[in-house]
Amino acid sequence: MKILKYIALIFILIHGTGILLANDKDWVMRVKGAWKFSIGDEAAWKNPNYDDRDWDQIKVPSSWERQGYHGYDGYAWYRKWFEVSDVVKDGAYFLSLGYIDDVDEVYLNGELIGSTGVFPPDYATAYNAHREYPIPKNLLKKSGNLIAVRVYDAELDGGIMSGDQGILKYHSELKTLIDLSGFWKFKSGDNKDWAAPAANDSDWEELLVPGYWDNQGYRNYDGFGWYRIEFVVPEKYKNEKLVLALGKIDDIDEVYLNGKKVGSTGQMDDDPFFIDTYDEYSKYRSYYLKSGDLRFGKKNVIAVRVYDGYKDGGIYEGPVGIARQTDYAKFWREQNRKKSVWEIMFGN
Repeated sequence: MKILKYIALIFILIHGTGILLANDKDWVMRVKGAWKFSIGDEAAWKNPNYDDRDWDQIKVPSSWERQGYHGYDGYAWYRKWFEVSDVVKDGAYFLSLGYIDDVDEVYLNGELIGSTGVFPPDYATAYNAHREYPIPKNLLKKSGNLIAVRVYDAELDGGIMSGDQGILKYHSELKTLIDLSGFWKFKSGDNKDWAAPAANDSDWEELLVPGYWDNQGYRNYDGFGWYRIEFVVPEKYKNEKLVLALGKIDDIDEVYLNGKKVGSTGQMDDDPFFIDTYDEYSKYRSYYLKSGDLRFGKKNVIAVRVYDGYKDGGIYEGPVGIARQTDYAKFWREQNRKKSVWEIMFGN
């Protein structure tokens, strides 16, 4: 067995599986160091055309208390300009901001791309959650990019505290035709009528997908929750064989497309007392679509019924989107190849 482990290690070092590269991701660039900073809270501060020349500069990562703002609790904003010399349009990019105390909203070039925790008046801290937000396609530019981070700190130290800050590119990420990562409608509780395309979700909250619901205002919530999103698939994909990828969900799920159940993972039951969860949370969700499941050139509605038994819950890891079956099969084989090498080296 030791010989097999050594062979696997040599294979990794020569060919690379992503295991030693933090899940097959590379840093495109870092954004540590000096950031523009101001206490207070103004919506205009997210915009690239806002003039921040008179703002202070502080170091990231570090608490603002250690940099002249001792004892300050409340709202503050960070701004950082950066350039990317080599942007591949079909790449999967993420913005990593490490750990932020307590709550944040993050804007890239004026567009909201993520948030963690809940701002007042329904304040909920997320100081211990690692921030890594997917960057929507075509939003990242080769030059003239602005990150703006709105932060709320309730007590003790505050700000972008620790970890690595920068742009990441995932090499093994699934190539999607329709990227569905971003903000979805969400409601806790359970009502099967919410699967219907015409269900009224106007008063639902919005949560970032992928991302645990525990980090977005539902800390320690166990039970049922529903996600919904509307999207359009262009007519040009009408003759493609497609798959709906929903990443990983904690713990089990049922998925409805335009009111029709297209798949599930785990044994769902209306009474939580009878629901058992095992290792479903670790499985990639891939639901292969049949002819007639999608409406091309028209609005489609996905509704995802989720049950979480304990600890973290929700659609927590990507990829999330519509992809060609051939592309998803390639992605799935790559993930299992890396898993197999890992098991040879280290066991389960």
